[in-house]
Amino acid sequence: MSETATPTASYLTQEAFDRLKAELDQMSGEGRTEIAKKIEAARDEGDLKENGGYHAAKEEQGKMEARIRQLTQLLENAIVGAKPADDGIVEPGMVVTVEMFGDDVTFLLGSREIAGDSDLEVYSEKSPLGAAINGKKVGDKASYKAPNGKVIQVSVKGATPHGG
Repeated sequence: MSETATPTASYLTQEAFDRLKAELDQMSGEGRTEIAKKIEAARDEGDLKENGGYHAAKEEQGKMEARIRQLTQLLENAIVGAKPADDGIVEPGMVVTVEMFGDDVTFLLGSREIAGDSDLEVYSEKSPLGAAINGKKVGDKASYKAPNGKVIQVSVKGATPHGG
């Protein structure tokens, strides 16, 4: 029996899922039409080697197609649910505060897509820190191995559901 690589699922609130679905719908419909028109208009200007507008439009098209692929994969593999319970247990969708190296560090656990427009740091629940604290309660201690091999101790000081 062989194990095949499957994209990892991400936790999304219903609000985040709806926002990303609307972005995907806009990009794959109107967005593609607009970029095709820009490319066509730039192509009509003549020599493509020296045509900055054409190259900019093609680059924009490439970035948009990459975002469409990213959103499609994310939404296909999303676990959509209500906000997590406000029970002090660390899980995806929670804003978590940990004490690390004597300082408090606050971040969102989960996908950066949940964060929306906020400027919160985001750590995946699959990251070393995220995996170490996922399921822990306020007051619990955990440790994880950093990429440099050092073991880092953290203490969970807070965990509340993210607003959006």
